[in-house]
Amino acid sequence: MTIIKQCVGIDISQTTFAVCICFLEDTHDHHFSETRHFKNDKSGFNQLLRWVRKQCKSSVETVYLMEATGVYYENLAYHLHKLKQTVHVVLPNTSKHYFSSLNIKTKTDALDAKILSRFGVERKHKIWAPPSPVLLELRNLTRYYVQLQETKTALNNIKHSKEAAYEVQSIILKSNRSLIKTIDKQIQVCKTSIEKLIANEPQLNEKVRKVLTIKGVGLITVATIITETLGFEHFKSIRQVVSYAGYDVVERQSGSSIKGKTRISKKGNRYIRNALYFPAMVSCRFNPSLKSTYLRIIQKKPSKMIGQVAIQRKLLALIYTLWKNDSEYIEGYKKEVASAIKTEATLDSSN
Repeated sequence: MTIIKQCVGIDISQTTFAVCICFLEDTHDHHFSETRHFKNDKSGFNQLLRWVRKQCKSSVETVYLMEATGVYYENLAYHLHKLKQTVHVVLPNTSKHYFSSLNIKTKTDALDAKILSRFGVERKHKIWAPPSPVLLELRNLTRYYVQLQETKTALNNIKHSKEAAYEVQSIILKSNRSLIKTIDKQIQVCKTSIEKLIANEPQLNEKVRKVLTIKGVGLITVATIITETLGFEHFKSIRQVVSYAGYDVVERQSGSSIKGKTRISKKGNRYIRNALYFPAMVSCRFNPSLKSTYLRIIQKKPSKMIGQVAIQRKLLALIYTLWKNDSEYIEGYKKEVASAIKTEATLDSSN
């Protein structure tokens, strides 16, 4: 029996990662190595490489597969890429479907690494390459912008509670107002940096300009979505984008006794959902086609939030479509957004 493929499956977390190697033989049988754990730092990366060299056949290419879990995978992926290793980074929802196909119900780090290694030898995956430095820089800025906004909200809540309380010292009120003022300045500095960075990249600036033709969508929203998806590099369909953002529909129904509420999973990128919240509110009022969709949806629903979420999802689908097609949004032009509308109609009916 001859080994024809070998993949190192990596389940990674903040401080450690679990590793297992799957070997695919010419008879299409699998066998696995033991599972090992390493620290998620440079010394752990070097220990991983030494261990892999001992386990794998030098005559067969070794590939590494991991999930895009937050930012924890990035240091290892960059380290392996610099050493000219073949790296695959898959979306969590993609691997989730593969796990489901194997009827895997148990979830441990060791088992996840084992299944990911098998995923690597059984399926074809795109070779990972580092995203452009501009997108990474822009992502840092957009995330920091959101974090500053969240800090400001927390300070405003403190301000409200202190002003409503009995005889709070003036030093506390002055300190709170000073902090809010400082945060406001930093928010503006961050926003200006985002605008300058985009303006200095002609190709990026032009694509962003085209997406901004959607009524109700602003620069920060577009910048956030583009950077969180890295320009939709790993996405092949709107459904993948919807799932990645946590807008996929979850149903809880079994027979005639269990009929739970249909809802979105929210198991996805929170920065994307955060960025689409206010644009959806604006679009429901001032974007004619989206307003009509919103009004149609909420007619038979107990909560207007269902309509708001549907518009968020539709905006995300439109941004994906325009970005991929490198085109502008034309009000009422069905062909331009046909794929987005078709997909979203299916999702709406599920609600």
